[in-house]
Amino acid sequence: MTVAIYPGTFDPFTNGHLDIVQRAIKLFDRVIVTVARNSSKHPMFSEKERLSLIRESVKGIKDVEVEPFDGLLVDYARERKATAIVRGLRAISDFEYELQMALMNRKLNNSFETVFLMPNEKYTYLNSNIVREIARLGGDVSEFVPEAVYKALLDKLKK
Repeated sequence: MTVAIYPGTFDPFTNGHLDIVQRAIKLFDRVIVTVARNSSKHPMFSEKERLSLIRESVKGIKDVEVEPFDGLLVDYARERKATAIVRGLRAISDFEYELQMALMNRKLNNSFETVFLMPNEKYTYLNSNIVREIARLGGDVSEFVPEAVYKALLDKLKK
């Protein structure tokens, strides 16, 4: 069984992220979307909220799991017997960072590969930071995020 891990902060989970999950599940038997615990970031949504929103967003996709993880990605990948790490690439600027991460992960543990997937071109400009900023400023982000995420953003910003 081939297992891929799709790691990220996912704050919030966007339609671009969902597109990558849908592409990855065509290539692997199982995809684990992992919500990274990152103490240097200050997410809008708690870890519990992000896990719940991602689960709701992927609930119709067979063989996709959603879990939190802490520590080194290579250790988590080994524990879950992953054959690949999936990363989305929108632009050349993404590639430079992702290449460095992939090479470092390979240096730490070469038992899996990093697979770069291109999202649908309509998502190439989309990232969580932009979605959060547009939402904070009162813009409509309904076409950028799954419905559950959209509702959660509206609720969060009302507070």
